[in-house]
Amino acid sequence: MSLHTNIGFQLLDTCIYNASGPRCTSLKELIQLDKSHSSLVLSKSSTVLPREGNVKPRYYHNELGSINSMGLPNQGFQYYIDSANAISKPYLISVNGLTLEDTKLIITKILQSNKINGIEINLSCPNIIGKGQLAYDLVEMERYLSEIFIIINQYSFPFLVGLKLPPYFDLHWYPQITNIIKKFNVHYITCINSIGNGLLVDSETESTVIKPKGGMGGIGGQYIKPIGLSNVRNFYLEFQKQNLKIDVIGCGGIESGEDIFEYILCGASAVQIGTQFYREGIKCFPRLQQELKDIMSKKGYRCLDDFKGKLQIIN
Repeated sequence: MSLHTNIGFQLLDTCIYNASGPRCTSLKELIQLDKSHSSLVLSKSSTVLPREGNVKPRYYHNELGSINSMGLPNQGFQYYIDSANAISKPYLISVNGLTLEDTKLIITKILQSNKINGIEINLSCPNIIGKGQLAYDLVEMERYLSEIFIIINQYSFPFLVGLKLPPYFDLHWYPQITNIIKKFNVHYITCINSIGNGLLVDSETESTVIKPKGGMGGIGGQYIKPIGLSNVRNFYLEFQKQNLKIDVIGCGGIESGEDIFEYILCGASAVQIGTQFYREGIKCFPRLQQELKDIMSKKGYRCLDDFKGKLQIIN
């Protein structure tokens, strides 16, 4: 039985790896991921200079999911380039330069290093105070990608490029976003980042559970799984309709092999683990792999392509 998959040209041993965010900020954490059952290593979203992020407490989770307003704490992009020397698996750096010029600088330096397998461009962080999510502004998103790909297209060696997108809630978004993405050599999209500006309340203390932004933060975990599934499904169908070779990565509310099975059934080529990875650490990866294999075995599936994208509509 095989859990092998491809993201663009990159072959992966399994379809399961970490989401950018939890437990991927320090070199120690990246090395732990490299030694784990995660199929690749994805770094924390990097900025030009190191960032402390927002004031604490800025993360909270319960049995249903999580809320965070981290504010992109990270070590700066050069740290993540240098970390490549210690990583043997496919290694991607998540990029969020805060400004277009910073993002262009980071991507240029990553490409010049010739040590990184690819990037995931974060167009959807909901937790930067005073900034909206770029991928909700179609004009600015296209301008941003146009400038970035002027740089990327100067390099001829294989280099994986992905986009991390926010959740979209109306059906008209999917063809509009697709019509922008298809203009560029994007290999994959990740659906979804957390749902921005949610609020969790502690009824005992009668207070918010995090401090930044008046207690508002990105919602993750089981709270958002139905939205994650719908975004994966709608982009998968739109890419199929337009005959585009762009992979969709599922993210949001994955706690079990059954969750992964559902994402792949909706059309995901792979999945990223965020909140559950924060809760459980690297132990989650072999457990999730085995649970997915158990489901496949019961159904008589030998590989992901046996059921990928084959969601049935109820009669």
